[in-house]
Amino acid sequence: MLVAIDTSTDYASLAIHDGFQVQAEHTWRSRRRHTVEVMPRLIAAMEQLELSAGHLSGVAVAKGPGSFTGLRVGLAVAKGIALSQGLPILGVSTLDVVAAAQGRSRHTLYAVLQAGRGRISVSAYRYRSGGWRSREEPRLATWDNLVKEIKSPTLFCGEIDPPGADALAALGELATILPAATRLRRAGFLAELAWRRL
Repeated sequence: MLVAIDTSTDYASLAIHDGFQVQAEHTWRSRRRHTVEVMPRLIAAMEQLELSAGHLSGVAVAKGPGSFTGLRVGLAVAKGIALSQGLPILGVSTLDVVAAAQGRSRHTLYAVLQAGRGRISVSAYRYRSGGWRSREEPRLATWDNLVKEIKSPTLFCGEIDPPGADALAALGELATILPAATRLRRAGFLAELAWRRL
């Protein structure tokens, strides 16, 4: 069993993966309450599945980009569980988790997270070898700057706020905002990515 923890932004997510499938997953808008919300929800999921920490074989954690405080909470919880049980910790890029939820396409995909102060964290992906592969390191941008880069049909996923949606709408057919359900960052995908490495 592997537990996956993502507290990168105002959205938080937890999952428990058994190596074959996701056994439990919980995703919610935390609004900077990760410190008081993560452990009770993780304990509840473990109890629901009748698991103890002794059943775990690894811990996955989203390693950013993201909010400094949010990331710190997730990393601290992951480290606490891993150290107490002698388990490996697997860090996965938060933007890789966003991209992993998207279906196959020949178009470039931009995964986006809110970075505050009108900025976004973004990385471009191409679909290769059965999954989305990052073409660049995550970087800070603004919607206006990002829109200027788009010259061909492009997919967008992740935390797209109303100003972002407006900026992308100006691109017309060059920009496709993927459905809200697939844009939501889910720890089940974090667990899948980490399990392959484990």
